[in-house]
Amino acid sequence: MKFLSKYIKKYWVSFCIAVLFLTFEAVCDLLQPTIMAKIIDKGVARKDIHYVLQMGGLMLAITAFGAVSAGTRSVIASIVSQNFGTELRFDLFKKIQTMSFKNLDQFDRASLITRLTNDVTQVQVFVNGLMRIFVKSPLLAIGGLVMAVRLNLHLAVVLAIVVPIVALLIVFNMRLGLPRFSKVQKALDGVNGVMREYLSGVRVVKAFNHFDVEVAKFTKANEHYKNQAVAANRLMSIFSPAIMLTVNLGIVVVLWIGGWGVRSGTIQVGHIIAFINYMTQISMSLMMISMVFNMYVRARASAGRIGEVFLQEDSIAWDRGSFNTRTEKGRIDFENVTFAYASSTEPVLKNINLTILPGETVGIIGSTGSGKSTLVGLISRFYDVSSGMIRVDGEDIKQINPKVLREKIALVPQKNILFTGSVAENIRWGKEDATKAEVEQAARTAGAHDFIIAAPEGYETMIGQGGVNFSGGQKQRISIARALVKRPEILILDDSTSAVDVTTEAKIKKALKTYAKGLTCLLIAQRITSIMDADKIVVLDHGEIVGIGTHQELIKECSVYQEIYRSQMGKEVQ
Repeated sequence: MKFLSKYIKKYWVSFCIAVLFLTFEAVCDLLQPTIMAKIIDKGVARKDIHYVLQMGGLMLAITAFGAVSAGTRSVIASIVSQNFGTELRFDLFKKIQTMSFKNLDQFDRASLITRLTNDVTQVQVFVNGLMRIFVKSPLLAIGGLVMAVRLNLHLAVVLAIVVPIVALLIVFNMRLGLPRFSKVQKALDGVNGVMREYLSGVRVVKAFNHFDVEVAKFTKANEHYKNQAVAANRLMSIFSPAIMLTVNLGIVVVLWIGGWGVRSGTIQVGHIIAFINYMTQISMSLMMISMVFNMYVRARASAGRIGEVFLQEDSIAWDRGSFNTRTEKGRIDFENVTFAYASSTEPVLKNINLTILPGETVGIIGSTGSGKSTLVGLISRFYDVSSGMIRVDGEDIKQINPKVLREKIALVPQKNILFTGSVAENIRWGKEDATKAEVEQAARTAGAHDFIIAAPEGYETMIGQGGVNFSGGQKQRISIARALVKRPEILILDDSTSAVDVTTEAKIKKALKTYAKGLTCLLIAQRITSIMDADKIVVLDHGEIVGIGTHQELIKECSVYQEIYRSQMGKEVQ
């Protein structure tokens, strides 16, 4: 819960002001039964109408002051809780955004969405409640006890029995509720996970007509969530009636004792009415406290889940220096690099040694799962190597601020993602201040200009969610344009022309040679024709480099490359 200290320091003054007005409101509520008792025992009993009107006016004034205090407290509480929730949600999003993939892999994506939305809301609601009923309830309960004891010590004996029993029920409520509500939030993660998977793959679901399968999966997750919520709330529902029963039994005893007292002349009627009012206030306060603890249990479970994200120590530092500009720009060196994902003990890459010179075009090929995408991902430092070193421009990338490093690199990932907005806005992701001419030039080089201007609104055509209104090949070409407009020193194309035809791919490669002259370019490809004319080809197999050279050299010396050639070209090696 240490992450909350920042917000406590920022909002404690406003919080205290809200609690101050809440205290005024509680005091006003506590004064009224005592005044009522005086009206009955002195004004009504003595038929003193002047006293009744005087004390009645005082009650109205106190009620009005209490109403003003309540309104002021409500406004302050709303402002503070909304600001707190907004800032917490922003800080959590910022934390997630700056986490390395190694840290992100520890959380399910649906769980992170739940933490950003539902969990933050649970904590925000609790904070809002603290400045409303949650602090008022203990004040009324304690104040009611004090006023009741001052009013009649004999009747207060009943409270000495009732209050400890209620306190014990609340303690049990807390101890049993926390683990159950933690399970509820995890079950909600499951519901969000199924929905997220379905929405991201809705086209496949429709294509294979697998609605029944998805409905069954959602039903299972939804039923599990329902069962967990019902189990938690069923347990919590026992305590509120138990507390109410205990307090009501106490009121019955007060009436019974009070009746004997009035009959014997030792207790006044007004005192009994006031005492019952205090008992009712205490009863409602204890009920509210029980509800508070129910909400506290849920908020604590949510705060714990949020805290797990904030506690993540990012393995990548963001406050290091910049590049040494005296070295060659665009040079990449892999020195004995081995890498394994945290979820696996088996290395994905093993003892990689590779030098890529400035301005060189390097093709990377290999079977599925050979480590091609992982290799280029390490250059941008999405993950840190398990052992060995990667140098860019002669410097160890661990000694470079990742933000500075990634400014030099443009990556077109294997899975093309377009964002909601216009085509021009998506291309400008590579360079925010790119001119219209720069955007069009990048699009021409990527082979995207013709189909963009053919659209009714040209470069201002809006892209649907995930780019649904463009084909796979069109999305790839817009993604390439987004990378090219950046004018990087290192360009990485991760199988980014797989959805375009061979003719279009040849045009893109030809345009790239002119547009990106002097640029270090890494081409990952499944098709051997995509990298045959590269300056150098790297062949990967099971995470190891099994061949480096030109197409002609590899066709003579590398058996893995020969096998790829035979399987794709349909002819024997000459």
